[in-house]
Amino acid sequence: MEYQDYDAIGLAELVRGGETTPTELLDTAIERIETLNPVINAVNRKMYDEARASIERGLPDGPFTGVPFLLKDLRAAYEGVPTTAGSAFFADKVAPHDSELVSRYRNAGLVIAGKTNTPEFGGAPTTEPSLYGPTRNPWNLEHSSGGSSGGSAAAVAAGIVPAAHGSDGGGSLRIPAACCGVFSLKPTRGRNPAGPDFGEAWNGLSAEHVISRTVRDNAALLDATTGPSPGDPYSVPPSEYSFLASARRPPGPLSVALTTSTAAGSAHRDCVDAVKKTADLLEEMGHRVTEDSPEWDRPTVGAAFRLLIAANVMAGIDEYAEQKGRRPHDHELENVIRVLGGESYDSTSIDMVRATWAMHRAGRAVAPFFQKYDVWLTPTVATPPPPLGLIDMTTEDIDAYLVTVFGFIPFTAIANIAGIPAMSVPIHWNADGLPIGVHFVAGYARDSLLFSLAGQLEAARPWADRRPPIC
Repeated sequence: MEYQDYDAIGLAELVRGGETTPTELLDTAIERIETLNPVINAVNRKMYDEARASIERGLPDGPFTGVPFLLKDLRAAYEGVPTTAGSAFFADKVAPHDSELVSRYRNAGLVIAGKTNTPEFGGAPTTEPSLYGPTRNPWNLEHSSGGSSGGSAAAVAAGIVPAAHGSDGGGSLRIPAACCGVFSLKPTRGRNPAGPDFGEAWNGLSAEHVISRTVRDNAALLDATTGPSPGDPYSVPPSEYSFLASARRPPGPLSVALTTSTAAGSAHRDCVDAVKKTADLLEEMGHRVTEDSPEWDRPTVGAAFRLLIAANVMAGIDEYAEQKGRRPHDHELENVIRVLGGESYDSTSIDMVRATWAMHRAGRAVAPFFQKYDVWLTPTVATPPPPLGLIDMTTEDIDAYLVTVFGFIPFTAIANIAGIPAMSVPIHWNADGLPIGVHFVAGYARDSLLFSLAGQLEAARPWADRRPPIC
């Protein structure tokens, strides 16, 4: 078997058994970066020296000792290395310390070999920053890898690493996972720590976890990182079983709600077809599927969502501007960030409080839906992976940009707004060979239920051995 045939758990087992070494695995990952990255542009910062130094110092004895890993170039702070957030203004923003999550990855034995491409400040569902250029979809190089964790998803799909870090403020783990034919789960709000620099990110909208090829890797990596750190403002009730154990346990018969349309209309036929085929499979497994959808005040919540993200992004820019002693020049910010972020200056502190209230009211509005149903099934995105260039953060037409964005991603943000877990499962490809993800949402703190269902779907329709053409 080849390196890319193993998941992270499998590679760690090889290291523990003495069949390979962390250095050999790192060398293989580096070889794949050097070979494939010129084609897909997934890795925007190579950290080979840092990776070799971590091996030379001696790796912790963790569940993933010696396994190569990548960090998204947003929020994941690695001491002494810039975290650019895909922005020219942040190109020299060197982290003074590790973030808590990165410390936990390192304590788990992972060998961090680089950072992955992201749109500026995670502001788009595609990964095409002006600073580093577009990340190409390994399944079709003319199409988007999704965003904002598109570099991580493309790297995993291409077999550069078996799993990579990402973040998700409106679907940014699940969207690229769907576009690239890999798996990801956005955990419940507070499941992973945001410290030490934040208590929560984007007023609780954003969560961090990983994109992986297999369900068991995703579950075991959450086992390795979950739990509050000192000073966290809140925490999530622990699961009865480990997430890895949950992924190995069939969930039992579930009540599933199904939705394929939004207020703007139905999703693309390929996405609808993927959901309906998944519904048929679920019924074959003994689950009960009913067409239904939760309700919340979409216009009010949409406006609140826009304000909270814009204000958080601009607050980060302002904070770094104070450190640098100057404001960003126009060419250092893409137009969508400059315009939408600038709008937040016209809002008041009262507007921010009311936006937070709207978010929390939406969470309470959808909560009873998950007492009626165990999970909610939708397309992950409303179309197949779009062509590169369709979603352009340099555009002057902000209104058209937003229409295009939310026409592509109408299903994912409610899980961020409500703080509940959601996942994208890669069990369908269309006639053009592009991946079509299906999306599942569960109630608060029911991450384990999603892992159980994902493991069952993975056993019924395995995907890990599917490889894009570049492999």
